[in-house]
Amino acid sequence: MAGRQAKTLAPRALRATLRYVHRHADPVRSRVIILLSVRAGLRAAEIAKLEWPMVLDASGQVAETMDVRNCIAKKGRGRRIPIHNDLHHELAILLRRGDCEGPIIRSKHGGAMKANSIVNWFIVLYRELGLEGCSSHSGRRTFITQAARLAHRAHGSLRDVQLLCGHKSIETTQHYIDGDSDAQRRLIALL
Repeated sequence: MAGRQAKTLAPRALRATLRYVHRHADPVRSRVIILLSVRAGLRAAEIAKLEWPMVLDASGQVAETMDVRNCIAKKGRGRRIPIHNDLHHELAILLRRGDCEGPIIRSKHGGAMKANSIVNWFIVLYRELGLEGCSSHSGRRTFITQAARLAHRAHGSLRDVQLLCGHKSIETTQHYIDGDSDAQRRLIALL
C-alpha cells in the first residue's frame, strides 16, 4: 500500500467491524480501539499511549472530552477532543473493570501495547473482514472525512477539523478528506 492512502470505512463496514469483534476474547477492548480511531481520530501510537487520566474527570468518571497530551501526540501537537457517545459508553464499561491507572488499551498480558501492535491488530482485523486497502489509518481518515463533511452542520469549519486531528496545516487535513463522487454529481447538478 506504499504511496496510497488507507481507505475510509463506509458506515456499513464500520457496523460490520463493530459486530465482528464480539467474537474477540475482549470485545469491549476491541470496540474501544476501533472507536478511538473512528470516533476520535487517534493515530495508532496515540491509541497505544492514551492513559486513563486523559479521559477521566475529577470524580474519576469518563469525561466529556479527552486530553490527548503533547507527550503522546505526533510532533507534540496535543489537543482536546470531545468524546463521542459510543466511545463514552464503551470507555465506561471498560472503566468498571476497576483499573483506572495507566494505559487504557492493554496487551493480553496486561501491559501497555506498542504502536506497532495496534497497527498489526488493525491489519489482522481488516484482513479477517476482507476490507482491502484498510489499515490502522482508515479510522483516522474516516473521522476526518466525516468531520469535514459535517462541520457546516455544527456551524464549524475545516479549521475545527484541523484542530481536532492535531495537524499543523490545513493542507495536511485536506489530504485526509476522501472525495464523494455522488456529492460531486449533486454539486454539478446545482450549477
